[in-house]
Amino acid sequence: MRIEQWALAQGAAVLCAGAAIWWGAERERGLRRARVVLAGVGALGPPGAPGRARPSWRAVGERWWGALRGRRAWLCLPVAAVIAVLGQSPLPLAAGAIAVPLAGRRLRAVAHRKEREARSDAVVALCGAVAAELRAGRQPARALLFAVGATGALGPKEEAEVVAAARFGGDVAQALRSAARREGADGLAGLAACWQVAVDGGAGLAAGLDRLEAALRDHRDQRERLRAQLAGAWATVAVLAVLPAVGLALGTALGARPLHVLLHAPVGLACLAVGSALEVAGLWWAARIVRGGERV
Repeated sequence: MRIEQWALAQGAAVLCAGAAIWWGAERERGLRRARVVLAGVGALGPPGAPGRARPSWRAVGERWWGALRGRRAWLCLPVAAVIAVLGQSPLPLAAGAIAVPLAGRRLRAVAHRKEREARSDAVVALCGAVAAELRAGRQPARALLFAVGATGALGPKEEAEVVAAARFGGDVAQALRSAARREGADGLAGLAACWQVAVDGGAGLAAGLDRLEAALRDHRDQRERLRAQLAGAWATVAVLAVLPAVGLALGTALGARPLHVLLHAPVGLACLAVGSALEVAGLWWAARIVRGGERV
């Protein structure tokens, strides 16, 4: 009787977790629908005018994937609920609740790194675009205005400052230095230095931007080569992280009931605590070694 009640409780927990995820997805869908409706007000034209095309299945899929990507950390809860049902213990649910903020922090760090690298690549493209426009015969200010709009290397605030300085005769170099404070936009400091030298000393701006672009590209290529060399080390870290789950799956397939032993027996609880601590320490140490190699 107690086992049946426990199974019902775990089933209710799984249903609650699924309902929470479904409610979040529906809420995001409603918000996106409202944005589309509000954005389309006044753009549909009079009756009889051609309407807007329906979104394709690919666009719908990308929209749903974008909505789910922001909630990937919450997938820890359904997984923990399934493990809790299989092991008939509330400990996996507690571990899943603890894992949600940790996974979210890791995902935010990865997204922040990708955004920083994308901004760095945009700065390289900006330098190349300005140099190309200068060779085409444009004035430096107009070349910068065109390149900033074409590459999107600056944020809204920084772009407004640089555009205002270039259009109305302000201090373009200072505006570029201010924009270089964003992470990943360090190359803008070199662009500001080239601009300052060209304005004060009359040096060729295109030649300086060519050298700056080459240096930034070399730095990016070096980063990519280093990441390719460290891909094997990161794969080893991932394998070490998955091995305990593989061992539990093999034990369950052999009929040893490892979840029952780990979650109910005193010796199993002690082994679970020690093993979890060693697993976390090992992953942290291995990741620290690899990140140290990346920094060097």
